Amino acid sequence: MFRVIVTVLAVVVAGILLFAATRPGVFRIQRSIVVNAPPEVVFPLINDFHSWNRWAPQDRSDPTMSRTFSGASSGVGAISAWRGSGETGAGRMEITGSTVPSQVTVVVDFEKPNRAHNTHRFDLAPAGSGTTVIWSMEGRNLYFMKVMSLVVNLDRAMGKHFEEGLRNLKSAAESTSTQ
Repeated sequence: MFRVIVTVLAVVVAGILLFAATRPGVFRIQRSIVVNAPPEVVFPLINDFHSWNRWAPQDRSDPTMSRTFSGASSGVGAISAWRGSGETGAGRMEITGSTVPSQVTVVVDFEKPNRAHNTHRFDLAPAGSGTTVIWSMEGRNLYFMKVMSLVVNLDRAMGKHFEEGLRNLKSAAESTSTQ
């Protein structure tokens, strides 16, 4: 009887692991918001890592997080590394593309809690007197993430992070725009 149970469990686990291997090799997450401020006001908040503490969820949720800055002060070549003891973990990001006032591309390399290499892109487009901001992220769907995706919806989990960040960005830009 014990052998039958062990065999059945082994077959189920193998089936789950094989199914996970069939998941897509790349993931993409995207969220958007309309900000009641022109792109010229929103853009610098994204294009300058020194401003991310005003809106980025990880900067606001982990009081132990610290950032260092190097490279250019903003735009292409700007670099920020971070480390925190909470959920923020540790990593480095660099602005690799910047088109004033419509797009910022940021390459993010996580060290902790898991190693990952993702590309974030912020697209800004005029929307009446405001701005539509689209925040997207793409990356390799590592095998452990494929297995996790069978239990946790990555789009929903990370989407909440993006939604919070976009709400914070909206608030920061709108308060800047009225000053």
